[in-house]
Amino acid sequence: MIDKIVVGSEEWVKLPKINIPAIKVRVDSGAKTSALHAVNIEPFVKDGEHWVRYDVYPLQSNGKTVVHCESPIADKRVIKSSTGTKEHRYVIKSSLHIGEDEIWEIELTLTNRDSMGYRMLLGREAMMGRILVDPESSFLLGDLDDDELKSVYKNKEVERKGLKIGLLASNPDLYSNKRIMEAGERLGHEMYFLNIAQCYMKLDAKTPEVHYRGGRILNDLDAVIPRIRPSMTFYGCALTRQFEALNIFSLNSSNAITQSRDKLYSLQLLLNNGVHIPTTGFANSPLDTTDLIKMVGGSPLIVKLLEGTQGKGVVLAETKKAAESVINAFKSLKANILVQEFIKEASGKDLRLFVIDGKVVAAIQREALPGEFRANIHLGGTASIAKVTAEEKKIAVKAAKAMGLKVAGVDIIRSSKGPLLLEVNSSPGLEGIETATEKDIASMMIKAIEKNVKWTTDS
Repeated sequence: MIDKIVVGSEEWVKLPKINIPAIKVRVDSGAKTSALHAVNIEPFVKDGEHWVRYDVYPLQSNGKTVVHCESPIADKRVIKSSTGTKEHRYVIKSSLHIGEDEIWEIELTLTNRDSMGYRMLLGREAMMGRILVDPESSFLLGDLDDDELKSVYKNKEVERKGLKIGLLASNPDLYSNKRIMEAGERLGHEMYFLNIAQCYMKLDAKTPEVHYRGGRILNDLDAVIPRIRPSMTFYGCALTRQFEALNIFSLNSSNAITQSRDKLYSLQLLLNNGVHIPTTGFANSPLDTTDLIKMVGGSPLIVKLLEGTQGKGVVLAETKKAAESVINAFKSLKANILVQEFIKEASGKDLRLFVIDGKVVAAIQREALPGEFRANIHLGGTASIAKVTAEEKKIAVKAAKAMGLKVAGVDIIRSSKGPLLLEVNSSPGLEGIETATEKDIASMMIKAIEKNVKWTTDS
C-alpha cells in the first residue's frame, strides 16, 4: 500500500503513446473502464492490422487545440454509460504518465465526451494495484495553469475561421437562446442574435437581401438557427425562406417548420409515414357531436382548437356530457377542432426525445404536477432522465425525418397499445433536458451546423 500513488478526484496526466502531453482526468473508481474523448473516429487497415484514427480535443471548452491520433485496435466492446445507454466503442492501449515518473499501460475506450465535464475518465481497471483515491482532494500531483497548457500544446492549435451564425428568435434572455449563443461562441463562431420582428426583406430577382434593425445587411451569414415562437410562425418562416434563397444554411428549413406547426397536416404526415398517434378526430364545428365523441373511443377525451398553441385551447373532457359542452362551445367560434383519445394509463407522464441530425441525443420523462394533465403538450411539472426503448427512438427519428427537421423535440406517450407520438416540436426548449441529462445539447446543435457548412481549417 505504501508504494501506491495517492491522487485526488481530478488530476492532470499524460498519454505519451498518442502524443497527448496533458489532459485533465476524472478519477472514478465507480467506473470499470477508462474513456477518452474522441471524435472523427474512423477504422482503417495498416500493414494488415486493424487501426483506428481519431481526433482528440484534450482541453474542455477549447475547440482549437486538437491532437490527431492513430492507434492499433485492441478490442471493440459494448459499454454501458452512467446514464444506462449502451454504445459500441473501440478500445486502444496507451501509456499513462502520472506524477513525476510513474508510467504504465492502460486500456481506453474511444467515445464522444463533449457533454461531460472531463475529456478523460480514469476507471478502476487502470488504477488497480497502483493508485489510492482521496475523493476530497484535487490535483494532489500538481495543477496546470493556462500559460503552462499553452506551452505544452504549442503547435497543436488549428487556425479556424469561425462561421457567422444568426440565431432567429424573439427573446435573447431565454435559457435556450443564451445557451446556443454561448455554445457557438465557445466553439469559435461569430454568433448574432437576430430578433425576428426587427428583420425585414428585399425581394428582388437580382439582389435579394435580408436587413436588420439599423439597415445592416445579413447576406454574409453562413447559417441561421430558427427558433420561432408560435405567434411569429408566418413571418419567421418567410424570413427563414429568404435566407435559404440566399444559400444560407438553415438548421431547420422553413418548409419543415411550417409543416410541424400545422397540427392537422403534421398528424396526417406522420400517419402517412407509419408513425402511430392517439386516435384523433377532426371537424369544423361539427353538427354530429355524439358520433365525433364515439369516433375516438368516448370520454374522457381531449378537445383542442386547431389554431391553439402552447396549451391554449386545450381541454380535458372527463365525461360525455362535458365533452358535448366543450365541443358545442367551440362551435359558436366556428373553429376547427381536434378531438383525441385520452391515454389514462400514462398517468400524466410523457417522454421528450431530442433528435439532432437523425439521432436521439437525449431523452427525459416529464410528469405533470398533481391536479394537472398532459394533453399532447407539456404543461410543466417535473423532468427526469429517461431510459427509452429502441422502438421509441425509432419513432422519434422517423417523426423528425417525416417532418424534414434536423432538430426536433419529439413527444411520445406510453400506452397499452405501445408508444404513441403526441407532437413534434421544431423549436424545442433546452433547459429541462440539459438540466436533467447534464448533456450539452446546445453544442450538439452547433456541431450539426458544422457538419453541413464548410468550415475553413488550416492546420
